[in-house]
This record gives sequence, structure tokens and C-alpha cells, in this order.
Amino acid sequence: MTVSAENRIDPATSIGAVQLTVADLERVQRFYEQAIGLETLERTDSLVRLGAGGETLVELSGDPGAPPRPPGTTGLFHLAILVPSRADLARSLRRVVNAGGRFTGASDHHVSEALYLNDPEGNGIEIYRDRPREEWRYSGGQLEMATLPLDLDELVAELGMDDPEGGPVPAGTRIGHVHLNVSDLDSSEAFYAGPLGLDVTVRGYPGALFLSAGGYHHRIGLNTWAGEGAPPPPPGARGLASYELQVPEATDVERLTHRLADSRIPFDQRDGSVTTSDPSGNRVLIRAQGR
Repeated sequence: MTVSAENRIDPATSIGAVQLTVADLERVQRFYEQAIGLETLERTDSLVRLGAGGETLVELSGDPGAPPRPPGTTGLFHLAILVPSRADLARSLRRVVNAGGRFTGASDHHVSEALYLNDPEGNGIEIYRDRPREEWRYSGGQLEMATLPLDLDELVAELGMDDPEGGPVPAGTRIGHVHLNVSDLDSSEAFYAGPLGLDVTVRGYPGALFLSAGGYHHRIGLNTWAGEGAPPPPPGARGLASYELQVPEATDVERLTHRLADSRIPFDQRDGSVTTSDPSGNRVLIRAQGR
């Protein structure tokens, strides 16, 4: 699906906070502080907001009775935390190891270098740094991405012997993208490239699709690796509650609202934001940046 110029989402669109439902709020909070390096910005008995530079990146909603997300369901594949530099990625590697965390993978994607792990309740996390855009390669109009081994020894060599340990991730760290398990790629593409107006950037991965705005490699990753036709998890299950799609202006929210209505896609409006769900049940909160 090709998005027409008048329907394309604003190129400055980005991903905001990711909201997770967790059963053990204190344990998961400690993990994001100690292993990931986020700072707690707000804490109540049932809610924790964590972030960097005063910006919320991950919001934890505690529910001790929340059932686990069943295998083979739609939801979060991983949230992706983008750090400003390669040295910051090396510090993230060291921080996870020092906190006793374990990685599930480490990859060179041509456009980025990434570390993968899970939080204590199984939510996937990617920590990555982007290569400069002038180093990205294209073939046949498609961005070239791959999954190659990342040389961790070379990455750690970014840090000198006197590089200070400890401390949070730097200001400027943000959610770079979210990657979702979906039940069907065609209907998901029709939603994200249709009323939401995102561009497809990569089709080369079996069972996966990547979409973005403004020429970025991807803001949304989609895959059917949990199974074609996978159902959504039960209401209130642990895992992804919603994620934010941030557009520059309130007028962008209004425009997307009209397009959802024209497409007869249900949505809720509140305080200038719009909440809807993709065809696989993944909830999206659309709001203007800074609101």
C-alpha cells in the first residue's frame, strides 16, 4: 500500500510512552531503574512513570491479579529504547550486566546496533543506537536492514578505563519504536498505512513489516511470529496496555480522528487525544507532542 501525499502522517511523528500492565510493580520498577537506567518520575500505589530527561518513556500500571499474557497471542514483541550514541549503548550493555540481567540477543541491523532482553515479566526490550542516516543503504527503493551478529567486544571498547559507571541513561534517550505481534499483516498494513498514514519502509523480513514517518527506518514493527490469526490476550492481562503515537500538532490529531471516522474504526476522544486499536487489538493513544 502506497500512502498518498495528502494522507501521509506528519514526518515529525514519533513514538511516546509505552504503557505496560504488570503484576509485581516494585520488582519491575527496580529492573527499569537498575538494569535499563530509567529514572522514576512519578510513583503512586498502582502507577510508576519512568523516563529520561524528565520525559516519560515507560509507564507501569500495577495489578497483582493480572493474568500472564498467554503464548501465541498478539501484543508487545518489544519496546525499543533509543540511546543517543554508541558509547551510551556500551554503557547500557555494562549496566544490564552489572544489574545481573541477561541478554537474549545482540544485532547489527545496518541502520542501527541493538541489544535485546526481557523485563522480569517477559516484556521484550530493545536498547539501540542509530547509525547516521547518510550511512543507511537502499536497494530498489527499499531500505536495507538485516540481522547480523553484533561484536560486543568492539562495542565495549567504546568505553575507556576511566569511563564512570552507574548513573541513569542520558537526556535525549527516548522510545525509538515499538514492535508488535499481530494476527495478520494485510489488515495491519491497511490500518497503519491507511487511516494512520504511515509509510511502509521494509518488507524483506518473513512474516514482518516495518512502517515509519519522515524516512526513519521504522516507528512501528509488525510481525506474525506468534502465529497467523493469533488472538488478543484476555482483557487486563500483563503486557502491553497501549502505546503513544505522537504527532506534532493538535490539528494532526483532528485530521487522524476524521480519517478513523471515515474508515469506521472505533475510537475514544479525551483531553485532545484519541485512543483506538489496530485490527489485532493493540491499543494506540494518538496525541500531540508536548500535551
